[in-house]
Amino acid sequence: MDVLVTYDVSTVDRTGQRRLRRVAKICEGFGQRVQNSVFECALTEAQLEQLLHRLEKAIDTDQDSLRIYRLQQPRDQFVQVIGRQPEFDIREPLVL
Repeated sequence: MDVLVTYDVSTVDRTGQRRLRRVAKICEGFGQRVQNSVFECALTEAQLEQLLHRLEKAIDTDQDSLRIYRLQQPRDQFVQVIGRQPEFDIREPLVL
């Protein structure tokens, strides 16, 4: 399934800045950054559960916010991109 992960982490102090870096690093392990605090991920149910578990441990629920959106399929009919395109399609094989 394709999901969109968005987050808003309070960075008024050093602990918030560390949480922000931690959340970004977790998301980078599961998907592709498409905007500063927005990631597109192609996940199985198990991977989604693992992502949610790791993110829930990383944030402060009193100060931070996470939103996970499941994208409708076929995604190309429901997502419109204007401007700079992502580096690669998360659903296609990546050749290094």
